[in-house]
Amino acid sequence: MTDPTPSQPAARMADATAHADSSAIPHARTEAAAGTHHAVRPGQPNGEERAAVRERAGGTGADLAMGHSERLRFLGAATRRIARGLDLDETILGLCRATVPAFCDAILVYLRHPLPVGDEQPQNPYVLRLRRTDRLPDAIAAQQGGGAGPILHLVTDAVPRVELSHTGALAEVLRAVRPVFADTALARAALRELVGTGRLPEGTRAIVAPLRGRRRVTGVAVFLRSPERVAFEQDDLQVAQQLSTHSALGVDKALLYDREASIADDLQRTMLPDDLPQPTGVRLASRYLPSAESARVGGDWYDAIPLPGSRVALVVGDVMGHSTTSAAIMGQLRTTVQTLAGLDLPPQEVLHHLDEQAQRLGENRMATCLYAVYDPVAHKITAANAGHPPPVLLHTDGTTELVEVPPNAPIGVGGVDFQAVEFDAPTGATLLLYTDGLVESRNRDIGLGLDLLRAKLTEIARLTRPGAAPPLQELCEELLDIAGPGDRDDDIALLAARFEGVASDNVVFRRLQAEPESVRAARRLVRESLNHWDLADLLDPVELLVSEVVTNAVRYAERPVTLRLLRSDVLRCEVGDDVPQLPRLRQAGPEEEGGRGLYLVQKLARRWGATRLGTGKLVWFEMTVPTPTRSG
Repeated sequence: MTDPTPSQPAARMADATAHADSSAIPHARTEAAAGTHHAVRPGQPNGEERAAVRERAGGTGADLAMGHSERLRFLGAATRRIARGLDLDETILGLCRATVPAFCDAILVYLRHPLPVGDEQPQNPYVLRLRRTDRLPDAIAAQQGGGAGPILHLVTDAVPRVELSHTGALAEVLRAVRPVFADTALARAALRELVGTGRLPEGTRAIVAPLRGRRRVTGVAVFLRSPERVAFEQDDLQVAQQLSTHSALGVDKALLYDREASIADDLQRTMLPDDLPQPTGVRLASRYLPSAESARVGGDWYDAIPLPGSRVALVVGDVMGHSTTSAAIMGQLRTTVQTLAGLDLPPQEVLHHLDEQAQRLGENRMATCLYAVYDPVAHKITAANAGHPPPVLLHTDGTTELVEVPPNAPIGVGGVDFQAVEFDAPTGATLLLYTDGLVESRNRDIGLGLDLLRAKLTEIARLTRPGAAPPLQELCEELLDIAGPGDRDDDIALLAARFEGVASDNVVFRRLQAEPESVRAARRLVRESLNHWDLADLLDPVELLVSEVVTNAVRYAERPVTLRLLRSDVLRCEVGDDVPQLPRLRQAGPEEEGGRGLYLVQKLARRWGATRLGTGKLVWFEMTVPTPTRSG
């Protein structure tokens, strides 16, 4: 329950009638021009009683019966206020704030739960849930000469959840669609279903107004006046009808908007990686921020793709535009990059084939992309750029470096020769890849944005404990602040990579001849390396698996076979050969002598896989490194 912000009734009425809309209820104007008069309903005050109410309320418009012109002005302001709501809560809040106290002393708004969207069929049973209430504060109600006792009683006793009976009074009122006074037996019974009181307070004045959207009734609004207030007139039913209709259409609009936003969010989430991998020798973090609530999908993307040899491809790209079309093109380009990365092509070749794919998708399919490959063993990065902002390298001492990668032309231009560069990736340094939404906006150029980015990185590094790198997740969050909340007009994709590398003492590499005797040499290398690394507990299973994989490699290879062991938080073994066919796991028959090598790998290894290389393939597996036990 939320009470309105305290204010004087006269001020609220002035706000409600500030703008006139003469087309709000044209039939009311026609009746006024024709001199039509409505009979005074039972319980309504006559002219002398209205004057007394006016005098008691100090002449405030909130307690006066509305004439036709007043109703038109009120409806014009109220419907505009309701229409300003973009989501469900804003729409219902607009109805409440527009009507209290200008039209009623309190309001209850119930909506169907769950609300059906579009052509969806409503669920049974028919349930109404109290969405919002609003009422006059006690202090303002006391100024009007009465108190908020009966109104407060009805509001506080309102039933939060109402399950309708098809034969009940409330269901019958909702089927009739039109607003009704709560002075008939049917309407009072319907009101009791909502407010939950056994006996309504004497003198209760209420209008029960169904909220009917384009296809169905989506809820009900109850307008309440205290006994000290002028009673509702017949024309007030028309006001309630207009208010309920505009509110119901606003609810429909909000539901459709929410559904479109949900579809956009789902689309964007499926286009971006659910979780980043954590490959050997590097730590990753990312952020994605849409340009606005009304444009949640765009063409920005990021990715991290594990490659053979414990390497990882770091990708960030930006498709022109902010629409579902841009997001769809982004998804196609991202899939293409993943496929090309799986072929282990150099970065410049990846961008070249990506450019060809963009041209096949159609004209003006423009995008920028930065593709970088990090090798934790060599502590090097090879990168190629297609019209994208340059990466920024944050060193452990807090200094920053703008990495000079030839920008080249964007993806989709065609006929472009992309160049790749190689640069060092020092241990502990952090590489930032981002889209231009982080550093460029309508209020600043990219040069100023890059200066702000580097200054922010230096500031964050200065606040970090000396000798330690800033936490990646917090670093990404802090960097989003430089975009600013008000001047951002583009999506932001941010990918941060912290280089840990693999020390040379933790890497063993051997080239073996393609002959059966090499299997014995491979086993000997495994024994020597694991004993040196104090991993004797893994000796038997690793020796067995390396023996099986190397045996399969030398059986079919024509050129030397490579064996590499890497120790980090896991033990990784890689065997490469010149045979492009990938091994296939199969169940060997009882009479077969071979075919069980990969079965053993699957059973004993933590993870395993096989990847094609430009010169053949690489088969790898990982073993969990035992945690050393502490004595005493």
